[in-house]
Amino acid sequence: MSVNASTEQPIADQSAAPILTVDGLHVAYPRSRDGSAHDPNAPDWALENIGFTLEPGQRLGLVGESGCGKSTLGRTILKLLPEGSRVEGKLQVADYAIPTLDDKQLRKFRGEAVGLIFQDPMTRLDPLMTIGDHCVETLLSHRPEMTKRQAKERSLECLAAVNIPADRWKQYPHEFSGGMRQRVAIALALLLNPKLIVADEPTTSLDVTVSAQILDELTRLCTERNMGLVMISHDLALVGEYCDRIAVMYQGKLVELGETDSLISNPQHPYTQSLLNSALLLQKNAVKDADSIQGDAKPILRLDTVKQHFTLGSNPLEKLFGNAKDNSIKAVDGITFDIQPGETVGLVGESGCGKSTLSRTILQLLKPTSGRVEFLGENIAALSKPAMRKRRRDIQMIFQDPNACLNPLMTIGQSIADPLLIHKLASSPAEAKQKVALMMERVGLTPPENFADRFPNQLSGGQQQRVAIARALITRPKLVICDEPVSMLDATVQSQVLELMLELKREFELTYLFITHDLWVARFFCDRIAVMNGGKIVEIGPTQRLFDAPEHPYTQKLLGAAPLLAKQT
Repeated sequence: MSVNASTEQPIADQSAAPILTVDGLHVAYPRSRDGSAHDPNAPDWALENIGFTLEPGQRLGLVGESGCGKSTLGRTILKLLPEGSRVEGKLQVADYAIPTLDDKQLRKFRGEAVGLIFQDPMTRLDPLMTIGDHCVETLLSHRPEMTKRQAKERSLECLAAVNIPADRWKQYPHEFSGGMRQRVAIALALLLNPKLIVADEPTTSLDVTVSAQILDELTRLCTERNMGLVMISHDLALVGEYCDRIAVMYQGKLVELGETDSLISNPQHPYTQSLLNSALLLQKNAVKDADSIQGDAKPILRLDTVKQHFTLGSNPLEKLFGNAKDNSIKAVDGITFDIQPGETVGLVGESGCGKSTLSRTILQLLKPTSGRVEFLGENIAALSKPAMRKRRRDIQMIFQDPNACLNPLMTIGQSIADPLLIHKLASSPAEAKQKVALMMERVGLTPPENFADRFPNQLSGGQQQRVAIARALITRPKLVICDEPVSMLDATVQSQVLELMLELKREFELTYLFITHDLWVARFFCDRIAVMNGGKIVEIGPTQRLFDAPEHPYTQKLLGAAPLLAKQT
């Protein structure tokens, strides 16, 4: 179990003025796409009457469902709203009255007063710059009086504080893992020793072990430096473990604010109660539909010593002198297991362990280096491209980010109909439209006529994921590979989507391979769990047995790192 940061009291200077003051804050986005201002007589508030303070050393968790205004509040604090937005009320960080800042003051404010940590560090890091260049550029832009040597020394200190060794100074972002890139993002946010850190979903895309390491370091550094921290997250368990106070947002309003232990043990607002119940539901076992598993049937999927090795180019001089090293990466290294018809098998493990590579190998997006991938008794690794394309109607995938699989230029109706047309499963556009309407109805996009002509950016995250599910199921597949399908959703929407997937499994007689880094979601959803580490399956077994009596040290490590909301109730 990672350290419960909420038990470590921050060093708060109660005599000092608050680091962050928010009072009567109202925010409205521009209504038109050209950025023109709102009608002053009829504002549509994205944030309404928000008020709270944050003292030095305090950590505030900001939670709520998608679209509730969490990220809008974060952007408002940094004055990152689109041109034409309307802001009313008091918003102050230290001595900076944010709404009144001009461009010159903003450049100083961002970095020196407030540091920002994004959800995806690759949006913050320039792929053409080394990690060292990122740090030095940030420092010299704010501290032009520093020499490059001084800037490098200061940068190395910050990188060391987040456990990045000096020998990685000249490496580029793509040479770092997701967790290491997030450490770089934290170092960049801390370089100028700001008074406040705003972390917007800082660990959503990370597995539990790396997430625990990142948050342990972030909260430790904020405490040591007496910084305030606003952590925006959809994960109530995570916020409950690392924050002193929790602010709950709903439909643009702050509906509840309180000390972490008090709010979790005795929530007052109905929405907070609903959010807590949804989060707790995901940490309980779902009622498994054992009758749907055809244990005496032949496996629907069988992997037999499947390997996926990648070879990196060797140094030409090493080749010349016969000193070439083994530069192969064993992403998948001899994996063998079966999945029965009607079963849901979870695949868990940390970033880089080979989970996604294995899914691509099953789908034959990557041909295995060796081994057999049998689907319904047929070795699909030996199929030709046309034959495999035909077979893919029976094996579909639901991705982590629906925006990554939905064409922004296609309507929802067109996106769902597309697989029907590709596999020639509809004799006419009218038949395709009818099938799409029935599927939209089934996944809860009702009434279908209200959604068919919309585009992905006009839907919420939960609605987008329902579209992705409908698109995957429209061909009536037998096996569905789910790659982190709910990791970007808040607890209430997560539970809704997972319940929907369980219903659809029974209705359409589906088999799921469910890839996730969230162990509680895996326990809620899966019949068996396979734990993957270093390209190998280190443990596999029934879900309850694996949680009650994990055998492998790595499984024990994963379970120990997972934040558990129920521990505080």
